[in-house]
Amino acid sequence: MPYFSNETRKRSKMMTAEWEQRVQDFLDEHPDQKPLWTTISGVDVKRLYTPDDIDELTYENDIGVPGSFPYLRGNHTTGYRSKYWTFRMFSGMGSAEDTNKRWHMLLREGQTGLSTAFDFPTLMGYDTDHPKARGECGKCGVAIDTLEDFMALMKDIPMDRATTSMTINPPATAIWAMYCAVAEKRGVPLSRIGGTIQNDMLKEFIAQKTFMCPPAPSVRLISDTIEFAAQHVPRWNPISISGYHIREAGSTAVQELAFTLRDGIEYVQDVIERKGMDVDSFAPRLSFFFNAHIDFFEEICKLRAARRMWSRIMKERFKAKNPRSCWMRFHTQTAGCSLTAQQPYNNVVRTAIEALAAVLGGTQSLHTNSLDEVLCLPSEHAVEIALRTQQIIAEESGAANTIDPLGGAYFIESLTNELEEKAWQYIQTIDDAGGMIQAIEKGYPQMEIAKASYDFQRQIDSQEKVMVGVNKYKTSNELAVPLVEIDDRIEEEQIKRLQEFRRKRNSRGAARSLESLREACKTGENVMPCCIEAVKSHATLGEICDVYRDVFGEYADPGLF
Repeated sequence: MPYFSNETRKRSKMMTAEWEQRVQDFLDEHPDQKPLWTTISGVDVKRLYTPDDIDELTYENDIGVPGSFPYLRGNHTTGYRSKYWTFRMFSGMGSAEDTNKRWHMLLREGQTGLSTAFDFPTLMGYDTDHPKARGECGKCGVAIDTLEDFMALMKDIPMDRATTSMTINPPATAIWAMYCAVAEKRGVPLSRIGGTIQNDMLKEFIAQKTFMCPPAPSVRLISDTIEFAAQHVPRWNPISISGYHIREAGSTAVQELAFTLRDGIEYVQDVIERKGMDVDSFAPRLSFFFNAHIDFFEEICKLRAARRMWSRIMKERFKAKNPRSCWMRFHTQTAGCSLTAQQPYNNVVRTAIEALAAVLGGTQSLHTNSLDEVLCLPSEHAVEIALRTQQIIAEESGAANTIDPLGGAYFIESLTNELEEKAWQYIQTIDDAGGMIQAIEKGYPQMEIAKASYDFQRQIDSQEKVMVGVNKYKTSNELAVPLVEIDDRIEEEQIKRLQEFRRKRNSRGAARSLESLREACKTGENVMPCCIEAVKSHATLGEICDVYRDVFGEYADPGLF
């Protein structure tokens, strides 16, 4: 059944034709302020949207109600009325003890979920005393080398109640093993811990570039974690399929949507083929992670389209039968790349707009960036403002009062459809290339993002697009922002703890556990039980990752540009 009756469509066309004539008369004396009106991603935006723009939609098949296929309007039947999204502020700095203190401060202030940023050596799978790690300890997140570090990180955190997200990719198996080992030491069964590891390597090759092993074995390790979670850690999300970093690298909204969902297809296909698992046995625990950029309506439409697309992918491509398999559950973070060092207090406004877009798009979890993140790690003052931004949206704005409040709007439904159609075209191109791994090896998504990033920067440089305080409304009288700095003594203390840890441990036991892990890598056995045993035997994160590097080899960016 069409969204509008034939009579409504007929009247709409007549009214629009009359209006268009009046517009032309008006433009003769009052021309538009600029020649082109587009979204930040370059999608053309019409002056007016009418029923004609959503003429082919049917309410039953394309829009529906919340909690029902195709989930355009949300996964949950009651939206935010029964539960707000999770307030999950991304935190990590210096030592494990420093980060633990920040976590407790945020929990006191109303944060409802933990989210972990790791420093660069940890992200790359190196211990702090490795030559490649020098000078980076704790600078962009928390330093984790050992199980003792992880125990300090989790001090007084109720692991059976708090959910913890960990933004970790190449060493995800090692970090997750530490989390599991700490839970077991505390007597908390693995069946009761909840959280997420990012663990999305395809987007690393595409965009973020923290990689360790080549694409194929990297995907194999991810399939191991998905299998282990399904069998032993049922409340855990073993992957957060991430568009956020694709967007931060300069992609358009359409590219973020398309490449993220195509990565998800690749992972699902690998688990089915490699592990022989039924899709419904693991798909309900897959999660996603999107960027909330500054173009308010485009971001809302992107998130709505993502839910509808994933539900159709799971139902039609993978024949999922469990409705939960068709849910796209996602976390959202406001856009770091939209923040400016110039006039940094403007970033509070940007973050509020982006956060509201995420909420109106139906996110399940949200991080709001702090005003100083473009300059340094967030201060307590700045992170409190960022958290309060979410709380004001939830408690004061009315945005959570009704479900999908913009649903049915001509512009919203039309732009949602347009983003979806363009994303399907990208997905088809990658399918034709043989899949995402093959597309990455050919450099296709990388080149598409590079072109989009170049085009956007060119538009900023030419003032075709405006960044307030950067290329318009500039001022020399800027307010200073206090900078958070990480003392170099943290690295000295971390190295001292690490070396003392190695000196005290049973070195033979650690070596045996690492050898078992090496054998599992070679035979195709699931590595997770071996990783857990390795961290319990006091193998370090770097030693575990050295096994992967030795068995699978190291990946080097081919230098496509």
